[in-house]
Amino acid sequence: MLSQLGITQVTHELPLRLDHVNCFIGETNSGWAVIDTGLHRQPTINLWEKTLHNKNVTKIIITHYHPDHFGYAGALQKKTGAKVLMTETDYETAKLAWKDEFIQSFHTYYKWSGVPESLSEQMIANTGKFKQLTSPQPIINDYLTEGSCLQFGRYEYEVIFTPGHSKGLITLFNKEKSVLISTDHILPKITPNISYWFVGDLNPLKSYLDSLEKVKKLDASYVIPSHGRPFYNANKRIDEIIAHHDERLEFILDQLTNKMTAYEVCQKLFPKQLTVHEMSFAIGETLAHLEYLRFLGKCNRETSKNLWYYKR
Repeated sequence: MLSQLGITQVTHELPLRLDHVNCFIGETNSGWAVIDTGLHRQPTINLWEKTLHNKNVTKIIITHYHPDHFGYAGALQKKTGAKVLMTETDYETAKLAWKDEFIQSFHTYYKWSGVPESLSEQMIANTGKFKQLTSPQPIINDYLTEGSCLQFGRYEYEVIFTPGHSKGLITLFNKEKSVLISTDHILPKITPNISYWFVGDLNPLKSYLDSLEKVKKLDASYVIPSHGRPFYNANKRIDEIIAHHDERLEFILDQLTNKMTAYEVCQKLFPKQLTVHEMSFAIGETLAHLEYLRFLGKCNRETSKNLWYYKR
């Protein structure tokens, strides 16, 4: 199906438990376009040099600011001279996310969440390692806007804003073929991480669930994700993801008979051994669910001795 669409998948290895990211290339009337770029590391450079050999790359489309999608964009832009496009929302986030002062601010945020100081130090150090994997940052030539159209391969795709996984994440939809390039919004085997990061979107899980309902109206037949293999029937997968979050919300409410920190809830929600990198996302996801419940009025949050406590 990808070849029929004029799309080539370029899968880059990641040095993480989630061990790959799917990027894509497609020819357009004005040269080749790239969707997402991987981390700025030598295996990424090598694969792009092999894949793009003798191709005139004129456009790099970044679906969101997370490092496995955004990281190599600046260096690839310098090599190719291509224009880079992404949402203004996520570009502004990218400019902030890898600044030392922002990374260090998580000392305070993790303290509010009840994360032990030794673990907090490890999590912040791990986040700091991604700074070099996202440098240099690209110059954004055009901002992607809701409803605009982009040619990619043999067809045009409409830009659909789908915040949640990141505040400015986009998906791309072709109505004629009922094809959704779902990026990290809908994945076939795992659920995208939806994290509360203390700044920006203060209710990211609501944003995500709203975006799922928005995409459900498209009733996409064929889905091309950024992790895992393409699959059919977007709406079936959307229903599974919504059910997953409903189960998590119910589970968390059952825990909140006594007041708990986000870290204490996280340990209940993610009982398996996690890497330091995974713990950052686990805390963020736990907070996203807690804040969703708080905005619904189903739990309260109080502050005591610089700690946030949640209770049903």
